[in-house]
Amino acid sequence: MSLKFDTAKTAVLDYLIIAAGAVIYAVSVVVFTSANNIAPGGFTGIATMLNYMFSLPIGLFIFLMNLPLFFWGAKESGIAFLIKTIVGTLLVSIAIDVLNPILPVYKGDTMLASIFGGVLNGAGLGLIFYRGGSTGGTDIIALILHKYFPFISTGKIIMLSDVVVLAAAYFVYNSLESALYAGIAIFVSIRVIDAISYGTSRGNGKLMFIITNKYDEVSTIILNNLKRGVTLLDGEGAYSGEKKRVIMCAVRPQQVFKITNGIKKIDKNAFIIVTTAGAIQGSGFAKDTV
Repeated sequence: MSLKFDTAKTAVLDYLIIAAGAVIYAVSVVVFTSANNIAPGGFTGIATMLNYMFSLPIGLFIFLMNLPLFFWGAKESGIAFLIKTIVGTLLVSIAIDVLNPILPVYKGDTMLASIFGGVLNGAGLGLIFYRGGSTGGTDIIALILHKYFPFISTGKIIMLSDVVVLAAAYFVYNSLESALYAGIAIFVSIRVIDAISYGTSRGNGKLMFIITNKYDEVSTIILNNLKRGVTLLDGEGAYSGEKKRVIMCAVRPQQVFKITNGIKKIDKNAFIIVTTAGAIQGSGFAKDTV
């Protein structure tokens, strides 16, 4: 009963934080970026340009553009993979269109608009990503294409899509400055996402040490469900003299929350240490590090 309650509590907290992230993201679009002809990359950038040209609602078109990707993603990765993505995208879409007629827009210095738009954009996305959610769009495309072209990182695919959107912004707004300000907003957003989701360090990966009496179950979950390798180390409690098995696991920063959450479902008393690895090379990390 306690495990079910903890699982339900975690799920509720996940969606509350994703909802908060969606609202913050919507504020960045409504108040700063779309009001100043800044297309902040991805599907939001495309929807922002459509709004400029045809006065089409940004939130609605973000969701409509994602619909075919939801079906594609479900076919490739299963519906469970997409649940939080669908929820996150729907909440962002609704928040943008609901807040659009309510919030005042900032029409001052465009540089400030790009910086603060990027900060709020990154803060919203960081909260969504941190709880295992997504806003769809290029995230889904990148993850699926990476399955078929593993030599191309998901980060590079997303970056390429942002470059295409920035190039389109130059022609749509007939302004090089609009494209450059959008590039600033994207850069700031990425930095804020990293700081919120993974901490402020710039390491290429994270090293996790897990001490648990259920090391067999935890190792199996990490290996089979989370697709990361593990190493079992021998340990001994200095005070108790009790023999311990310590799980060591090198992971990408964005996998820390998912792995920690999976461990806690098996052993809520597990002792978990997460530290930054300045560089990781080898299977799963060589060359394709995001």
